[in-house]
Amino acid sequence: MTEKPKPKKDDASADSASIEVSSYAAKLWLSISKNALLLGLFALICTGLIATTFIGTEDEIAMQQRAARLKALIEIIPTDRHNNDMLQDNIEIFENALGHREPQPLFLARDDGKPIALIYPATARDGYSGDIRYIVGINLADNTVAGVRVLKHRETPGLGDGIEVRKSNWVKSFNGKSLGQPSIDQWSVKKDGGVFDGFTGATITPRALAKSVAQTLQHHQQNGAGYLKRLIEQAHNLQSNTAVKTVSN
Repeated sequence: MTEKPKPKKDDASADSASIEVSSYAAKLWLSISKNALLLGLFALICTGLIATTFIGTEDEIAMQQRAARLKALIEIIPTDRHNNDMLQDNIEIFENALGHREPQPLFLARDDGKPIALIYPATARDGYSGDIRYIVGINLADNTVAGVRVLKHRETPGLGDGIEVRKSNWVKSFNGKSLGQPSIDQWSVKKDGGVFDGFTGATITPRALAKSVAQTLQHHQQNGAGYLKRLIEQAHNLQSNTAVKTVSN
């Protein structure tokens, strides 16, 4: 009777090593899968928490933004000059001549229904550190500047940020100015032969804003009547729709 050959010692060791490798690989894969599942679950929980927090604070953020915008509008057209809700009395415009990169609201101030000023959104694109977003109110009676307020900028702290009314009164130097007073060639800083002061160590910022305000005045001169017509028509349509709904109810 023929005896079966006995397995060599080396073959047995190889089989044992192979089993150990397979076992290790299985444990490693199980560990990776478990960790991936835990990480995925953690990410899902975090996303849920962030979404819940965002939804919970979204209304508050919107209210804060509304309050900040209303504050800037009232600083330009005080409550003793208007009695309408300027945040509601607006139309959307998108004008490259005003430096817009996206649609912006143009506001109307009224006193007992009579239009008294348009408040334009504008952007000076050539600030020292980029865009300078601001609003400028223009009195309809004489086309003079009612006021300017900077909303957003990235100018250098201690230098260019003097355009903020909380940092200096420089921006109030536009009040009462028009295209005729001063002449258009003087709508710049004194260093360039204009009438507006510059900031010590910072000329680019006030130059950019003065130039942009002048461009906004020019745009108003050409398009203000059309904007006002649209605002009046919009208010009339809203009143008509409200009246129809009231009758229907």
